Amino acid sequence: MLRAVLSLLKPRNYMFRGLDAGGDWSIRFPRGKGIRCYAVTSGQCWLSVEGFSDSMCLTSGDCVLLPKGHAFRFGSEPNLESVDAVAFFATASEGGVAVLGDGGDCFGISGYFNFAGNSSDALLSILPPVIHIQKEQDKATLLWCLERMMQELREPQPGGVLIAEHLAHMLLVQALRLHIAEGSKVGAGWFFGLADKQMRAAISAMHELPSRPWTLQELAGIAGMSRSTFAMRFKEKVGSSAMEYLMHWRMVLAEDKLKNSNDPISKIAPALGYESESAFSTAFKRTIGHSPRDYRRFGNSQLQSIPN
Repeated sequence: MLRAVLSLLKPRNYMFRGLDAGGDWSIRFPRGKGIRCYAVTSGQCWLSVEGFSDSMCLTSGDCVLLPKGHAFRFGSEPNLESVDAVAFFATASEGGVAVLGDGGDCFGISGYFNFAGNSSDALLSILPPVIHIQKEQDKATLLWCLERMMQELREPQPGGVLIAEHLAHMLLVQALRLHIAEGSKVGAGWFFGLADKQMRAAISAMHELPSRPWTLQELAGIAGMSRSTFAMRFKEKVGSSAMEYLMHWRMVLAEDKLKNSNDPISKIAPALGYESESAFSTAFKRTIGHSPRDYRRFGNSQLQSIPN
């Protein structure tokens, strides 16, 4: 299930650097896209996130992920005057270590990566603004990923881009696992459906065989529920009907195929469960707002300027 979604995200634009800070210091990171990561390897610092009144004290071994793009600050105290992170890190090489203030009091790894996939906003939107990783085993996993990211950037090797992509996926999977483990009960969406074993079975079936002409009765059988109970539970957990979700998933796959493959529309349509190219084109335009050919020709970034 997660594998299918993550395969569409396509991590890119990695940047990881070490920070050696000391004395009275504070550094401010602006709003941005993607996931920001930070791990304290020695010493301690305070994390303040835009929109949150309380600051968080991070000590050696603590790791945080910030998937919402909020501006934030790290510092020796919560309310010190800050230097701009973009200007400060501009002088440090990728994978290198930058010294702030006197150095020697707090060392950490700071980095971010974002995604090229069209589904990234929908995925990241269901994560909380701050994920504080506190279990020792989880900390060790995240720290290892961050250190390897830095090493790949500092010492480029053949296949480094592929390794960085897998490490980015590992960081995101770790965040998703933690969020599921915490048992969040608030909200609706495909991610909340994953926390429900029966809904997860149905969603996984749709992801694995999007071309199959699924019926509500078949999906209810996979979930081990009656048709009416399944329909009600799916809507409650996922926020849409099962058939609406299936169409949405097919369109996500269609966007990826049109953008990243040379497959003709006549091949894409049956692979996504449509009996004809015209049926697929009608569904795509109704959902996305543009024909498959316009989408492929102009690309997602230019769609706003194309007449419907």
